[in-house]
Amino acid sequence: MAQDERLRIGAVSYLNTKPLIDGLDSESDHWRLELDLPSRLADRLEEGTLDVALIPSIAYWRTPGYRIVSNACIGCRGPVLSVKIVGHRPLAQIESLALDEGSRTSIALARILLKERLGVTPELKSFPIGQPLEEVEADAVLVIGDRAMHIEEDRFAEVWDLGEEWVRWSGLPFVFAMWVARPGVPTELLETVLSEARDRGCRAIDTIAAREAERMGWPLERCRRYLREHLHFTLGPDEWSGLQYFYDLAVREGFAPAGWVPHPSEVVVP
Repeated sequence: MAQDERLRIGAVSYLNTKPLIDGLDSESDHWRLELDLPSRLADRLEEGTLDVALIPSIAYWRTPGYRIVSNACIGCRGPVLSVKIVGHRPLAQIESLALDEGSRTSIALARILLKERLGVTPELKSFPIGQPLEEVEADAVLVIGDRAMHIEEDRFAEVWDLGEEWVRWSGLPFVFAMWVARPGVPTELLETVLSEARDRGCRAIDTIAAREAERMGWPLERCRRYLREHLHFTLGPDEWSGLQYFYDLAVREGFAPAGWVPHPSEVVVP
């Protein structure tokens, strides 16, 4: 716990998170919001420098005692737009894949889909934050977040939207990130606070879209449609089934440890 005794809540600053954190950055006697990369949030939660964080789903299974503390999440039920593999050759023919270091869940999802769908297990390379896409030396590149939204897809031989590919293949939604607390953190207020923040943000999507479209240089309607139609912010029964199936595949491929059992207090229905 921090010296001021407020809960330290970590989230990412990507556009897809804005409806979950709108208003959480205001002054509170109970929490303070800190922004970072998805993979860094998972590290900080494990280190104990955050109490609660919106972490990649793959990171949730890697530390015993973690608990999902809200039914607010980042998920999709079709094309997500912000998680893509772009190939300089057809993806069935790639021998190397550069990985955007921003999200461990997207990395695991990309590798699982390539293997399950195409039987492809490429050599892995790095795609650091800040490196231009055209400078990456690989047959294909995993790109996430806001920079995935700006890709000129007609420059590539094949492009996969990983949300769309997962849903088409599995028949289930995909959950990219959830609100998770580390062991020993008092979470009595969190379910209400985080769910209410999500509900408030979803009601304010037009306002959020107008603000973020200007910041990103996007047409307003594109930003509004992305938030309304391509993202799903509630961890309901179907999302829970998708999360469990992803876990099973992740265990089989060595991306997550076996033996996970949901904590009884975890929120799994809307």
